[in-house]
Amino acid sequence: MYRLWLFSLLSLLACRPGSSQQQTSAQTADSTRYYQYQQATRDGIGKRYMGREIAQVMGHLGASWLERPEREREERTDLLLKALNLKPTDVVADIGAGTGFFTFLMAPELPKGRVLAVDIQPEMIQYLNEGKTKRNISNIQPVLGTESDPKLPANTVDLVIMIDAYHEFSYPREMMDHIVSSLKPSGRVVLVEYRAEDPNVPIKALHKLSVAQATKEMKAVGLRLLKNDSRLPQQHIMFFGK
Repeated sequence: MYRLWLFSLLSLLACRPGSSQQQTSAQTADSTRYYQYQQATRDGIGKRYMGREIAQVMGHLGASWLERPEREREERTDLLLKALNLKPTDVVADIGAGTGFFTFLMAPELPKGRVLAVDIQPEMIQYLNEGKTKRNISNIQPVLGTESDPKLPANTVDLVIMIDAYHEFSYPREMMDHIVSSLKPSGRVVLVEYRAEDPNVPIKALHKLSVAQATKEMKAVGLRLLKNDSRLPQQHIMFFGK
């Protein structure tokens, strides 16, 4: 239940409409087209996309929770790594990489590839760079993205993974448009999200995502559901492709 409290405590003003963060005129126009606004619920930002209220985001102050010792046991990140079936030459983009917990698990699986570790918070980029130096890893490239653009090169990425991150994107449509553009023709998008269909998963509703909702949102950017891997205790592993 610590995570549920943390999400509320660490929600940043920058995540809400009308924040001090600058928005381009294009973003403003797209907001009118893609999004609806209402009074925010306790765990949301008051912005809706395709019927779903976008959840508040966890800030860099929650880094210690991301690195908690019991995370692997609770989330079975070892099983997730196996499910990805990575190839040694793959270029993988970890969107919302945070402190790099999963980035650093993937890197050894990609001796001839690399991980683009994307985050929008400079503090997280600092964690990633410090982690690279400490572990002496050369195939990780931290990337400072924005709320609407992960800053990925076009047609270069084999796999994009988002672990408990997509439901917090302030600009999901713009982010996914850029992500789809970054994919190679056979590239995949993987969403790892707590199961909204399961009331026994002890996570607040806005921090879960159903297969049906995810499929609808991915279809809007030209992606189709390839499979939903159910090997994790509480999370979906949803694979999408063009």
